[in-house]
Amino acid sequence: MKKEIFKKAFKNLVTAKALTELYEENFKVVSKYVHATSRGHEVIQTAVGMQLEPQDYVYPYYRDDSILLSIGMTPKDLMLQLLAKKDDPFSGGRTYYSHPSLKDEDKPKIPHQSSATGMQAIPATGAAMGFWYKEQLKQDTKQAVVVCSLGDASVTEGEIAEALQMAALKQLPIIYLVQDNGWDISANEAETRAQNAFEYARGFNGLEAITIDGTDFEESYSEFNKVLKTVREERRPFLVHAKCPLLNHHTSGVRMEFYRDDLEESKLRDPYPKLKQQLLKNGFTEDELEAIENEAKAIVSKEYQEALLAEDPKPEDLFTHDFAPTKITEEKGNRSPEGAEKVVMVDCALFAIEELMKEFPECLLYGQDVGGRLGGVFREAATLAQKFGDHRVFNTPIQEAFIVGSTVGMSAVGLKPIVEVQFADYIWPGLNQLFTEVSRSSYLSNGKWPVSMILRVPIGAYGSGGPYHSSSVESVVTNIRGLKIAYPSNGADLKGLMKAAYHDPNPVVIFEHKGLYWSKVPGTKGATSVEPDKDYVLPFGKAWVLQEIWPQDDQETLSIITYGMGVHWAMNASQELGMQDQIEVVDLRTLHPLDEKTIMKSVKKCGKCLVVTEEPSDNTFARALSGKIQEECFQYIDAPVMTIGSENMPAIPLNSTLEETMIPSTEKVKTKIQELLNY
Repeated sequence: MKKEIFKKAFKNLVTAKALTELYEENFKVVSKYVHATSRGHEVIQTAVGMQLEPQDYVYPYYRDDSILLSIGMTPKDLMLQLLAKKDDPFSGGRTYYSHPSLKDEDKPKIPHQSSATGMQAIPATGAAMGFWYKEQLKQDTKQAVVVCSLGDASVTEGEIAEALQMAALKQLPIIYLVQDNGWDISANEAETRAQNAFEYARGFNGLEAITIDGTDFEESYSEFNKVLKTVREERRPFLVHAKCPLLNHHTSGVRMEFYRDDLEESKLRDPYPKLKQQLLKNGFTEDELEAIENEAKAIVSKEYQEALLAEDPKPEDLFTHDFAPTKITEEKGNRSPEGAEKVVMVDCALFAIEELMKEFPECLLYGQDVGGRLGGVFREAATLAQKFGDHRVFNTPIQEAFIVGSTVGMSAVGLKPIVEVQFADYIWPGLNQLFTEVSRSSYLSNGKWPVSMILRVPIGAYGSGGPYHSSSVESVVTNIRGLKIAYPSNGADLKGLMKAAYHDPNPVVIFEHKGLYWSKVPGTKGATSVEPDKDYVLPFGKAWVLQEIWPQDDQETLSIITYGMGVHWAMNASQELGMQDQIEVVDLRTLHPLDEKTIMKSVKKCGKCLVVTEEPSDNTFARALSGKIQEECFQYIDAPVMTIGSENMPAIPLNSTLEETMIPSTEKVKTKIQELLNY
């Protein structure tokens, strides 16, 4: 091994060690914000970071400051994040120490990831799947490799299994680096896992694994070099299991003396003296090593003082980068081409995706049963796999977390994934990724890594779907900040919003009501549309006054605010009552951003308001919207803002009579309208 490699490794280790020691010496200053350090893990991390190239993607975990130093970050860079300063290069003071996000041209790329242990495995595997996809298109990825760093305790997470399964199935160019220090906060390995990561990996056919001494630099560097070369050339996954000691606290808030009973034994495995001996055997002198160490300590001390004096974020810095700007701000294109026939709502979505895939090679579609055999359980992807190939439209296992979270990595490497969960009822396993990884990426990376994806969610009760195929979940999803959310009531809107979503650099969830797909539910013919042309886009945050009125002085009037199936109940109810001139119907189209201007204008004009939803009405998006309307329009209204939704029961029953009793209907909305107009 070259002397220069040893020197660089030693400099990196003693710099990381100096950081740990400085943080302990100044504990009362730096412990204002929680941090963890790499003490004990420095050698394996350095061996990995030194060998990565700018085209590679790396997903460090929260103990990986030695990886960050070895790819070229400075101690000051890390300390600016430690102290949550404005110029923190990763997040602008928004997230924890050693939670990097980096997009420098001369360094490996680090998309944002959370500190939830193990959750980074799915986005990282998504990035590797993105490289796999690009290579199917014959695009040059420069043999890029993804490295996902994990603690051994995190490998017990179910989402790790989803990631490893897909990496093995698709033969993706990813290396899972598992650093095993034998601890899971205060629980040790004997308490929490039946096997280590190396043993666990044997269960995944197509995933090769090795185990190494992560305190031995020569072994760590050479073995990782072999793995890296193999993955670059053969494009298949590996797991590297590295044993190393934890020589500092779990975090600054969970001190090792609180619970550790193996500290003396762990100190015997310290990689620092071991690396020092290796350098002495390879021609270095004690004086040379002392000089390197003193220089590192001096730099750390100097840059710490600079970081302390750095500027803190200002209050106004809170309000940046929640979303990346979109170019789609106005409705454009022909919504109703002359001579075109009406089509059902599901076809509008299908045709929109087909047009996008024809035009943009970076567009791809995946999820459960969307592939060529079926084309989606609602035929919403029919013929797409046959037209564009199994590499662009493909099935996934029943892995909602992977379906959702992999889009983070796909987007990071420049793709535009359109994915779906089969029913809204099945979105729950994906919420972990949707909330923590997808929605926060732009904000916590200070705008560097917005996640550009579309998540399609068939939703709503239709034809006795029962408790596992009928739920409305929009209130949960609207509480996830950082998402754009559409809930269209007709095919033209769905196509226009789908096109706008594709060109939006942010994550978009589109709720598509199953009962509107083919307009088979009585009273939903209004969901069919003349199909807009391929250039039609409908911006988010633009509600539609579908039925507009001009109140007379002596007339009782009402504004109905609704979306999805509620639009059809509202329109049918007003027509059956013969009150089209008294009832204004506002179709929200999107739940975030919300067109509050149009909503409030309608309510102030009409004097009374009814919010219609399919969800059980308590503690919901609709109830919160009712409260906001009442707050803003109180002096303009003549009655309380009312809400109608499903009955507040735990689930929608299978029996059709019980289902009808549970959910709203035109008749129920008519009754509520009359109650409110007579108030």
